[in-house]
Amino acid sequence: MIELKKGMKILFQGDSITDNLRADVTEFIGCGYTRFVSSYLKGSFPQLNLEFVNRAVSGNRTCDLVERWDWDTIHVKPDVCSIMIGVNDCWRAFDMNDPTSAEQFEKNYRNILDKCKANGIKCIIIEPYLLMTQPEKEKWLKEDLVFKQEITKKLAKEYDCEYIPMQDIFNKACETTDPIYWSWDGVHPNIAGQFIIAKEILKVFGVNL
Repeated sequence: MIELKKGMKILFQGDSITDNLRADVTEFIGCGYTRFVSSYLKGSFPQLNLEFVNRAVSGNRTCDLVERWDWDTIHVKPDVCSIMIGVNDCWRAFDMNDPTSAEQFEKNYRNILDKCKANGIKCIIIEPYLLMTQPEKEKWLKEDLVFKQEITKKLAKEYDCEYIPMQDIFNKACETTDPIYWSWDGVHPNIAGQFIIAKEILKVFGVNL
């Protein structure tokens, strides 16, 4: 668990799941789980004067985070950085024949975590996930993403990061509800799916809804 402290700055990083129109809405925080989390914590703890920043970029892979990490993370000087990345590293292997090997994925992730550690930034790693909304998603998961998920688990433990196992969480949600209820394409969550992610992040800060 991460203790909320006065003046804490919390940064959201990742791809389109996190970006979610951040450049088009008030406060540049996005319309998804980032808005749920920031709204709840700012509204519940006004005395802490918490600050939230969203620097996610739609379409990003781990290699893109490496390229922009100094400016979009280290320069921001957050106390906490939430990272959700990896599904595009998988996706591009199947729609553009541009794979990211497990070895390169781990190298990229280590690069950004090393910089966070060196700068005293506490990280929350959110596991990349796929919901089985189309038959091909099972192939993507078994042939590629599952290996990247194992890497994120390993690195979270090694770097003493908070870890959110989103694949298991969504799998459990889909036991009683069709996957399409949470995401139209198995990758991008709708408002219900975004809320599932937000609840898990709030738990990291000691809030159980």
